[in-house]
Amino acid sequence: MNYKVSSKTSDIMATLTGLPEVQAGLKFLVDDHERAIKEQLEMVVIKSPTFHEQKRAEHFAGKMKELGLSDIHIDRHTNVIGVKKGTGSGPTVMIEGHLDTVFDFDIEIKPEIKDGKIYAPGICDCTRGLAATLSVARAFIDSGVEHSGDIYFLGTACEEGVGSMRGMKGFLEDNKGKIDATITIDGGGNNKIVHNATGIKTMSFTFNGIGGHAFGAFAKVANPLHACARAVAKIADIQVPEVPKTTFAVSNFHAGTDAAIHAITEDASFKINFRSNCPDELQKFEDALFNAVKDACREESERWGKDTITFTHEYLVEVPAGQQDRGAPILEATYLAMEHLGLEPTFVDDGCTNANIPVWLGMPAVCIGRGGNEGGVHTTGEWFEMEGTYVCPQEAFLIALAVSGVKGKSGSVIN
Repeated sequence: MNYKVSSKTSDIMATLTGLPEVQAGLKFLVDDHERAIKEQLEMVVIKSPTFHEQKRAEHFAGKMKELGLSDIHIDRHTNVIGVKKGTGSGPTVMIEGHLDTVFDFDIEIKPEIKDGKIYAPGICDCTRGLAATLSVARAFIDSGVEHSGDIYFLGTACEEGVGSMRGMKGFLEDNKGKIDATITIDGGGNNKIVHNATGIKTMSFTFNGIGGHAFGAFAKVANPLHACARAVAKIADIQVPEVPKTTFAVSNFHAGTDAAIHAITEDASFKINFRSNCPDELQKFEDALFNAVKDACREESERWGKDTITFTHEYLVEVPAGQQDRGAPILEATYLAMEHLGLEPTFVDDGCTNANIPVWLGMPAVCIGRGGNEGGVHTTGEWFEMEGTYVCPQEAFLIALAVSGVKGKSGSVIN
């Protein structure tokens, strides 16, 4: 890949990776691998559906206390926060994995280890991110590296689905001006650099009318189901760009009941998910979506001229979109960190992780993979291959140091 890194970032990373204490930290993370896996296994059995992360949060906070981090607390969003204080003269960096999983309390979780892999719902996403975060914290403590900026370690709540990343969003809102850059651990692999934020919106639309008997009320009332169907047909014809990638899907359509199969329903609804790597394109689609719904209501109402179909809408998921130049210093540092660890870095132009929030806010941010091979994510057959996954915390360790700087030895790439 033809990727040029600034001389400033190159010099800082060369200095960092040559420091004995940094080398000690990287070696520690290799040796800490088994402990991190053990903690991953401990945490995966603590069920943590979105909005119900309290028990896992308490466990994670306990692990932070064992490490001796400062300012440990669970905030009003159920985020778990611990801080490793720096010398006070460098940028503040946040490293995080999310607490919640996509599995409800009724899903059985009994980890099974077979052929070097752990099989368990939630073992990857994002129990591994939490275990890696703790391992990085231990490396900072054990190595004795004097990082200039404070390092915040977080387990964030409500990342998945309708949680809409509100844990990350709430933390950054509550701590405006305190955090200068963020490192998110999420997604598969160990050489992917996720630097942009794919925006997501999921909405529901409900069409309302008078309703009536399918025969007796025919031509006397407009049909909400017909209006709903008109809207979906119009949405299907909306044109979206391939670049920046923009997608949409009507994912749910509902009206009536079998008990009232011979009725003109009083209401009908659909749900739609749409995404884009570009904030402007996300808004363009939303505008076209509302126009389709309004036109459908008007056309169905005019068709009969008796009553007016109305609609209501609700936002179920809102995750902002954002873009970050590949030449951003934090991304340069990530690239060099991966190269130093023997990897071939790959930039990923789309992704929807907690990094969306800082990218949207214009903060330096990156999302790196959990390390190694994995599969079946978001299914009960989820699995995580254990070999070599210490590379993920090694990456986070180097990136955090490149941003915070090392007292008297290395500056920050973002200053």
